[in-house]
Amino acid sequence: MLDLKDVTRRFGARMALDRVNVAINKPAFIGIIGRSGAGKSTLLRLLNRLTDATSGEILFEGRDVLQLTGAAKRAWQGDCAMIFQQFNLVPRLDVCANVLHGLLSKRSTVSTIFNLWSASDIDHALAILERLGVAEHAAKRAEALSGGQQQRVAIARALMQDPKIILADEPIASLDPMNAQIVMDTLRRIHDEDGRLVIANLHTLDTARHYCDRVIGMRDGRIVFDGTPAQLTTGVARDIYGADHTFSEATTSTAIDTGRKTVAA
Repeated sequence: MLDLKDVTRRFGARMALDRVNVAINKPAFIGIIGRSGAGKSTLLRLLNRLTDATSGEILFEGRDVLQLTGAAKRAWQGDCAMIFQQFNLVPRLDVCANVLHGLLSKRSTVSTIFNLWSASDIDHALAILERLGVAEHAAKRAEALSGGQQQRVAIARALMQDPKIILADEPIASLDPMNAQIVMDTLRRIHDEDGRLVIANLHTLDTARHYCDRVIGMRDGRIVFDGTPAQLTTGVARDIYGADHTFSEATTSTAIDTGRKTVAA
């Protein structure tokens, strides 16, 4: 399905990714963990073609997406939706319009500039907002929503693309524990119900353990762990974060942990 082969990215003298190899054979919920600067965000940006690799291949269903240009590259970015830590919504546009912007790569420039959307597009956007529990905010400006609500709107915009892969770059890093739980539950449900591949950069070990089928640990641009949540022991975590790490940034609060268990029950 998705195969990364010796993917390398240099920024001047700095090696951001160092011969990364990952094989994903079926849709799963995959978490990527590691300290700041480990290469997590660079990896997702390479997958989405927001930046280019220095060398290597990223094969999706046998096609090297690093070689795509023009319309083929834009089509791939539609198939590989990106969700950002800071939401990247247009603050002064209403929620529904922000979701409809997920169709930018599939609609004409004129319709986009003047917000000319078909009735079926609008109905589809509203249905996605309803699914994510924020339909009542459809007519509000995005800037009027809470952080957790804005992130769910960003997820709705990604779903509007009908992507094969959803990439989430630290999607809960700026949220309080309760909203973090809601957003993670939403992403997990999308994987479970839609069968989409979800790859998320995560800030905490407990979040990765609770939500992911597979966890990839990165350190200094390299993959140092690739396994199941059950294999993510304290010793392994120290290999990922460093032996001197206190785990203050690698553990979640009791609130999100308890909330997740309550929902699961």
